[in-house]
Amino acid sequence: MFFRKQNKWLIMLLMLLFVPLAGELKFHPLSGDFANFQVSLGSPVFLLFILSLPKNILVATGFSAGIVVVLFRSILDYYILEINFMMAVINHLPTFFYYFIYASLFMFIKLEKGSIYNKALMIAGWSILAETAASFAELFANCIVFNYPLLFVTGAMVLKIVAIAVLRCFFILSFFFLAQIYTMELRMQQERQEKEKMLLLITDIYNEILQLKRSQKNAENLTRECYKIYEQIKAQSEDKDDILSQKVLALAGALHEIKKDNQRIHAGFMTLMNTQQEHIADYLAVDDLLDFIVNVHKQYGKSLHKRIKFTASGDKKIKKLHAYTLLALINNIVSNAVEAITATGSIEIKLQSKSRELLIEIKNSGSSIQPKKLELIFQAGYTTKFASDGTASTGVGLSYVQQHVKSLGGSVKMESDGVNEVKCTIYVPLSEIEEKC
Repeated sequence: MFFRKQNKWLIMLLMLLFVPLAGELKFHPLSGDFANFQVSLGSPVFLLFILSLPKNILVATGFSAGIVVVLFRSILDYYILEINFMMAVINHLPTFFYYFIYASLFMFIKLEKGSIYNKALMIAGWSILAETAASFAELFANCIVFNYPLLFVTGAMVLKIVAIAVLRCFFILSFFFLAQIYTMELRMQQERQEKEKMLLLITDIYNEILQLKRSQKNAENLTRECYKIYEQIKAQSEDKDDILSQKVLALAGALHEIKKDNQRIHAGFMTLMNTQQEHIADYLAVDDLLDFIVNVHKQYGKSLHKRIKFTASGDKKIKKLHAYTLLALINNIVSNAVEAITATGSIEIKLQSKSRELLIEIKNSGSSIQPKKLELIFQAGYTTKFASDGTASTGVGLSYVQQHVKSLGGSVKMESDGVNEVKCTIYVPLSEIEEKC
């Protein structure tokens, strides 16, 4: 629970160290024959360790804790108060029964099932019961060891012991459950980060699948055209073994092989995508999509040492949208904007519904495009980005966006004031990307 169960022996060693030490922070609530009965911080610390240990070693835990506490207190009495060691052991012997009974009672409660919220009251109630029972077991042992009368229970004594049990249990359980909630929040945050990474990976695969489909279609068309040329050359040539026609036929065969290779790669990508997609929804709400896009590109901007302010807004009335299609489009544009911003700037993303079309508007400050270059940026191979070694980028990002938007029946437009602002506007039919009821 609070600790990992795999480290149970390490937890036991820590318990045997901390419980006796915490037990020295104490007071004596009773007087008379039971003045030696003490209430200490050792009990709540012991409870914390009990909740962290597996059920099958709780009896051994109580036994070992009781022995160690008795020996520790006896050694202190021997060296500090100069009491005979055996007499000190007898004086503290009732404490052994407190720890032994306390731990043993937790054998009868199931702590494995349900959430910590459902278990909270049950653990609190059982802790108070165990604390009270263990305290009376210690008092009863006092009667046996020191030959006190067994009819020792009074109403005031019961009230004191129960009140102390309630205060001690709720003190340590408050800490325990706060730690549990913090651990759960950390786990949820890690899971969210993992899902974001997975979603980004699937989006990248989706991009590659779309490009591969286009390449596959081109290979198919070129194969068909090559075969037509081969037929024409063969019909016009009297030589059946014409070299040119054979070369064209060989070219058609090579293109056909490329097509088959593409099909195999496509099948592999689809299998990989389906495997990774098991725990990721195909369709996401507008807010979830925008949160993901902003979080990813904030990190990207930081990795490039740029200060970029992100704002995002979306029409909440829009149904869930196909995540990979939109992420493939928007991520390309936003990534370009992040890379284009020199040092500081802002990026604003809007998703709105307009006449059964999704309007995607991405506006950024901190960069610009010259008017004469606006017509070139969607051309395949055109780029203004170069690596540190001078190698040009592929220049397929915006070209891909335009082709993909057109394949969905939409349109894309890029605008710039030529000074400090760029705006990209995309229209996509909602029927192509909206979740079907």
